[in-house]
Amino acid sequence: MRVFITGGTGLIGSTVVAELLGNGHTVLALARSDASARTAEDAGAEVVRGGLADLDVLRAGAARADGVVHLAFNHDFGSAEAITRAVAEEAAALAAIGDELTGSGRPFVVTSGTPAVPGRVSTEADAVAIEGPLAGRGHSVAAVLALASRGVRSTAVRLPRTVHNEGTGGFAGILTSIARRTGVSGYPGDGAQRWPAVHALDAAVLFRLALEHAEAGTTWHAVADEGDPVRDIAAVIGRRLGLPVASVPAETYGPLGPIFATDQPSSSAHTRQELGWVPKHPSLLEDLENIRL
Repeated sequence: MRVFITGGTGLIGSTVVAELLGNGHTVLALARSDASARTAEDAGAEVVRGGLADLDVLRAGAARADGVVHLAFNHDFGSAEAITRAVAEEAAALAAIGDELTGSGRPFVVTSGTPAVPGRVSTEADAVAIEGPLAGRGHSVAAVLALASRGVRSTAVRLPRTVHNEGTGGFAGILTSIARRTGVSGYPGDGAQRWPAVHALDAAVLFRLALEHAEAGTTWHAVADEGDPVRDIAAVIGRRLGLPVASVPAETYGPLGPIFATDQPSSSAHTRQELGWVPKHPSLLEDLENIRL
C-alpha cells in the first residue's frame, strides 16, 4: 500500500520507512526541512513538504495514501509551555488526518507511550495517562482510536520510554546527554524504578504489522525489555563515558522529572501473541555498549 508517514526521518521513523519499503509498500514522507527531504528521498520515499502545523498538507497527504502512520512530535522538553504547545500541535494534526480518513476504512496508526500502573506491570488493556506533562497526548490518541466508529481502522502503538539504536535514543539518550554535560551519570531517587525499552528496528516491525493487520480501535505495546532499573542504565552510561554514577534530584530533568522518577514496567505479551511480533535486536543495556565516546 501507499503509506503517508509523519516523522519519517527521525530515529524511529527512518527505521519504519525502511521496514515499509522493504516489505513492498511505498512511502510518502512528510518533510519540514531540506535536510529531512533529502534523507527521505535517499531512503526511497516520495517527499511531501510541510510540518505538523500545515493542516492542509496533512489532509492532502492522507488523501493520497492507502494508510497513515503518525510518528512526528516536537520533542522540545525544555519547559512546560513548550510541551503544551507540542501536544496542541499534534492534536490538531491528528484531527485533520482523522477527518480526511473518516469513512474510508483505511488504517491510521498513531503512537503514544506505555502507561505506568502503580504496583504492577502495565498491559495493552490499561488506559493511557490523563495526568502529567504529556497527558494531552493520551487524549489525542483516544480521539484517534474513537475513529473506529467512524470508518477508520485506527490503532495505537505504544512506545516505551526508551526506543534505542546504536546506543542513542529515548530517555536513556537523555540520561547520556545530561551525563556528558554535567560530568555525572545520574538517576533520580534510588534508581530502582524500571523503564521499558525497545530497539528501533523491532519497533518498526510492529508499526508495519499494525498497519497491515490490526483491527480498528486496538492498542499494542512495542516493548522488548519489560523494565530495566534506571540505576543499571546509568551504570552502563557512566562506565562507557568514564563518569561517576550517582543519584541526582528529579529537578535535573526539568518538566520530565516526575516521569523519570516513576516505576513504569510494561508487558507486550498480548501484542506478541496476537500480531506475532518477536523482538530480535539487542536489549537496551546491550545497545548502550555502543555509546560513542
